[in-house]
Amino acid sequence: MIYLVRHGLDDESYIGGHSNINLTNVGINQAKETGIWLKENNIEVSRIYTSDIKRAISTSNIIGEILNLEVIKTNKLRELDKGLLTGLKKEIAKNKFPDYINVDKIDIRYPNGESMLDLYRRIKKLLENIDEYDNSLIITHRGVINMIYVLLNNDKLTMDKEKYGVEHASVHELDLEKRKIRRIK
Repeated sequence: MIYLVRHGLDDESYIGGHSNINLTNVGINQAKETGIWLKENNIEVSRIYTSDIKRAISTSNIIGEILNLEVIKTNKLRELDKGLLTGLKKEIAKNKFPDYINVDKIDIRYPNGESMLDLYRRIKKLLENIDEYDNSLIITHRGVINMIYVLLNNDKLTMDKEKYGVEHASVHELDLEKRKIRRIK
């Protein structure tokens, strides 16, 4: 079994992607609550893998301390690369890059970044080797978890971020044998 957790809340007035925006106080509390929930519900994992982006690392460190587990960082679990928009205040990004705000096409690539289709392909490749993460907790991003839902459910790829309920610090169970994923917290 693999468990996936979206990082806690960060400052959403900035464009995320590969940004170095850290968790807010709410996000820190969400990570603590999720760590405690995992421990109280006897979710058995032997290690934690995390995206190497700051908000995921912070979430992982909090949960890792609660579960007394080592945290292993990897760039394979990164969010969609929003290129030149990464880390910009959303208001500034709207003025500088109006064609890339509220993009509705999966093949539109952010300047010096990825498209949703690129993320899909990247996560498809990750999913082909996901068994290396068996018995692990993976701390990552909404885009990554959404792509796993899309791939395992053979859903049409869209720009709908909300479809699978991947909220901050939510927990999703990935059953490798059945190739099924579902939200459990």
